[in-house]
Amino acid sequence: MEMNISTEKMPLAIILCGGKGTRLREVTELLPKPMVPIGEQPIVWHIMKTYASFGVRRFILCLGYKREAFVDYFMNYHMRTADATITLGHNPDIRFYGDCAEADWEVTLAGTGLATMTGGRVFRASKYLASDDENFFLTYGDGVSDIDLAALYRRHLCGGKLLTISAVHPEARFGEMILDGDDVRGFEEKPAQVGGYINGGYMVVNRKFVKKYLADDASLIFERTPMTQCAKDGQMCVFRHEGFWQCMDNQREYNLLNSLWDSGNAPWTKYWK
Repeated sequence: MEMNISTEKMPLAIILCGGKGTRLREVTELLPKPMVPIGEQPIVWHIMKTYASFGVRRFILCLGYKREAFVDYFMNYHMRTADATITLGHNPDIRFYGDCAEADWEVTLAGTGLATMTGGRVFRASKYLASDDENFFLTYGDGVSDIDLAALYRRHLCGGKLLTISAVHPEARFGEMILDGDDVRGFEEKPAQVGGYINGGYMVVNRKFVKKYLADDASLIFERTPMTQCAKDGQMCVFRHEGFWQCMDNQREYNLLNSLWDSGNAPWTKYWK
């Protein structure tokens, strides 16, 4: 049964932003990976813009490594994005010009520990859920997609499970052989995507999942025991996304995402208003 969802009823999004991003060391020596820019804005902003295009206005960022970079960025967000007149002296004042497109965003900067693993981070951030937050989005701060988040949320509600994960096709890194039994019939040079699925990181979580599978344990990895046990309990379902998805794990992917942005036709902006 198709379910209509008002954008006013979309849940908040928790974004995992605490890791070091060691495979992108060229740029993460100075910045945490979610703050690495695509164009003029960090990748976490691009992720938040996609959520906002579906009516998500509340965000909790799970911070760890270089948390001060997030504090500086969001505390000074309006100053960074608008023209302003600053009055100096004993009665300082700032007057901004123009509207801020993100003026209705509510961003909670949650310190979840410098070396805390993903499960512990989500547990610690969950204390900022409101009493009526039955479900929440959960994603990583290093991957962009043109995923239909309203459809993902509908799948979660209709599935009735504690966790819904997105399944995506990863970019192919190597060429594929075309086989006929034991005979090689040809080669396909690096197809755009491989046939199998991986967890795309865009998830919906029922808050009962937190109580049942998570704990205030800095060593708890969300993707291991919690997700594995959830699947064994029959409490996980999947939303297949056949469109664009790309993480930023290394210099090549950083360059790719920036080139797509510079082209003026970045695929992950499909639903942006």
